[in-house]
Amino acid sequence: MTTGGSGEGGERQDLVESVAAALRADTADLDAYHRVLSSTIGDLLPAGMVEVDYERSLSDRVSGRPGKATAIRLRIADSTLELVSRHGRLVSTVAKEVRGVTISRREVPVSEWVRELATYLAAAAAESANARDALGKLLGSD
Repeated sequence: MTTGGSGEGGERQDLVESVAAALRADTADLDAYHRVLSSTIGDLLPAGMVEVDYERSLSDRVSGRPGKATAIRLRIADSTLELVSRHGRLVSTVAKEVRGVTISRREVPVSEWVRELATYLAAAAAESANARDALGKLLGSD
């Protein structure tokens, strides 16, 4: 069943919707997003594209654990998507950059943040077999 029309544009829109739905399923906390971004779709994202900030307790440091994820930043083309845990809730921002200078930053609903990420992932999948395989893994259609 397609919702975005027919042809390649409709297929891409359907893929964006499917990826967005899969990512929204993991909005419970930042650690869940981190696991999805680093393991499931890690093959899709170029090296250095994802940055994660951690908060490490003393027991984390003693045990050699990375700690709890507190922020995730994705650098996509001329945008930076950031998801931060503040006071027990997720805050998402999208920043636009020109030649390394941030020209705008706005807080957006997590659903919009997810949609921007899903749009990028769908475009990457259209251009790469590895990306398609990684998205298939995310969507559970190995």
